[in-house]
Amino acid sequence: MSQTPRSRSVHGADHPNSVGWVHPQRVRVADAQHPLRLHCGQVLDAVDLEYENYGQLNAAGDNAILITHALSGDAHAAGWDAKAEAQGRNWRCRKPGWWDAVIGPGKAIDTDRWFVICSNVIGGCYGSTGPASINPQSGKAWGMDFPMVTVEDWVASQARLIDHLGIDRLAAVIGGSLGGQQALEWALAYPQRVGKVICLAASPRLSTQGVAFNAVGRHMIMSDPGFAGGHYYDHGPGPQDGLASARMLAHITYLSDQGLENKFGRRRRSGSQERPNFGFDIEFEVESYLEYQGRSFVERFDANSYCYITRAMDYYDAAARWGDG
Repeated sequence: MSQTPRSRSVHGADHPNSVGWVHPQRVRVADAQHPLRLHCGQVLDAVDLEYENYGQLNAAGDNAILITHALSGDAHAAGWDAKAEAQGRNWRCRKPGWWDAVIGPGKAIDTDRWFVICSNVIGGCYGSTGPASINPQSGKAWGMDFPMVTVEDWVASQARLIDHLGIDRLAAVIGGSLGGQQALEWALAYPQRVGKVICLAASPRLSTQGVAFNAVGRHMIMSDPGFAGGHYYDHGPGPQDGLASARMLAHITYLSDQGLENKFGRRRRSGSQERPNFGFDIEFEVESYLEYQGRSFVERFDANSYCYITRAMDYYDAAARWGDG
């Protein structure tokens, strides 16, 4: 049973340092009159972005901060989603937004001072136009017919969102990992529209090893019989095993070898170092951790979106686009 709005309010939304109940919004940033030309050369003439905002934009319009999310993130960066159950996002009933510890009254990104915005990227699966959206030409979900999107396309669409909100210049763009690449692209593509950039745990391009890990993850998804060429939305649950395996693989890369050793060591689930079970059931704590991460991810993420977003990560190379000087 999911938590009720009342129980969530008591435990979090009414806390003085919480932004409280939030209401995700959607805005159309591209239409037939103002299409979005993608980096791949294709054009989208119907693009929606889901976003959230916290705090108040001041009269001068100069206190806006854009938060850009990582691979598995979304627009729900802080507070409690008031629409979670109605939109079938029941996992959001269990905890606040992914950066709630940082965003809110009196927190590092103080919403008593700043107007904070976060949007879901194009190609994602949390309300913005992506593979699960309806292709207006066919009347069916895009699936793998969705055009390839890039970090540059995400930033271009975010700039249109900022226009919609009546903001000429952002005080800052802040993001980590893939969000950090978006923050970097903001500084390069729109230097006149951003005051500061805070780029966390990101690089101007993905390493060769990173590209390789992404390739293996996508292979796991696409090799799952449930993938059906990416057109699985009307044919069962989709490639759940493949997506879970891809997430498990990715989580190995999120910690260093020493980090994994410190966190798990060779401890078994029982907490003891007794003799092995001599079987293939989950036995080590690290196995249990990866299994949990994979299965919980399937509940909340779309396999096609995972493929598109990791490919965008592969393609981004700031020096190739802007020079290395």
